[in-house]
Order: sequence, then C-alpha cells, then structure tokens
Amino acid sequence: MTVRLLPCGRRAVLVETADVLGFQAALTQSLPDGVEELVPAARTLLVRFDPSVTDAGRLGEVLRRVSPVDSAVADAGEVVIPVVYDGEDLADVAAETGLSVDSLVSRHTAGAYVSAFCGFAPGFAYLAGSDPVLHVARRSSPRTRIPAGSVAIAGEYSAVYPSASPGGWRLLGRTDAPVWDVERDPPNLLPPGTRVRFEAVRS
Repeated sequence: MTVRLLPCGRRAVLVETADVLGFQAALTQSLPDGVEELVPAARTLLVRFDPSVTDAGRLGEVLRRVSPVDSAVADAGEVVIPVVYDGEDLADVAAETGLSVDSLVSRHTAGAYVSAFCGFAPGFAYLAGSDPVLHVARRSSPRTRIPAGSVAIAGEYSAVYPSASPGGWRLLGRTDAPVWDVERDPPNLLPPGTRVRFEAVRS
C-alpha cells in the first residue's frame, strides 16, 4: 500500500494512507522507538515522537516498511449504543435514499461500525462502516443547536453528538449513552478502534 510521509515540525510525521486504522494497528503492535503518540484522522495518521530518541528521517524509514493489519485484532472492544429512532431528519433521509423508515433503521442498526477518529468536539467519534445507501450529504443549512446524544449521519460516517452544539449532520435519533463524561476514566466512550453497534429501542 502506498503511503506518503510529511514532516510536521521537529516532533511529528504525518502519514497519508488509505487504511489509517490498519496502519495504526500495525504500529500499536510494535511501536517504533521514540514514538509517543498516534493521532488518527480520516485519511492521515499523525505520529508524534521524542526527538531525543529518533528523528523524522529515521522514523520515516521505519514507517515505509509498515504493512497495515486488520484493525480488529487491536480494537478497543465493542460498545452497544441504544437509539430511539425519532430524529428530525429520519423521514427525509428515508425518502432521499428510497427506503421506508423501518428499512432505514434496519440498515443503520445492521452496520458494523468502528471509531475511525475523533474530532470537532471532545468525544465526537467519526464512526465508519455504514451501508453505502446511507451515505447522504450534510444539511445545506446547519442547525444552530443539536442536543447532546443526537445520533446522526453525514457522508460515510455516523456519530453521536457528545454535547449540545451547532451541526449540519442528519439526525436519525437520540441516545442516553454518555459518549463523553469528564468524571469517567477515560472520558471518551468511543476512542479510535472501538467497534460500535447501534440498537433500536423504544422511548
């Protein structure tokens, strides 16, 4: 698999790859000397290192030899998210995709999701693995406030809003699952690598 390496200051290398989770899993199994942190994103993996131990050149030689592995062998477990499917955009998304509401819910709960990366807000996990039929665009006009616990989709991802915030994702439902809790250790329920399953429940 082709990867592109870009230096990021004196303490990090950015890896561009089509298999971020697989690349991260391979590095986690055998962490190169000096590597301090791995930060995944949609198509990149930031590799932070201790410059007193290694440098971008030496680390780059190691990274070019990495072969991605099945990220399932290094996942962070599975979390089941109970969802009441009554979101404001549920009917519109069903119509747009040519599905009934029941079929839409069935497809969403049948997905094998994995937390690909976190961003936007603390605890906001981008969950990859949804049915391609459910890959819909964000709203043309974002809402000014989306309640915490809202379950939403946009593009190839699903997500649970960890706190109330503006947002343009399409709302399918809501959950009481606390995906971000500063009183919990760790506070993030869905760190990268976590497998996620949505389960339809009644309100």
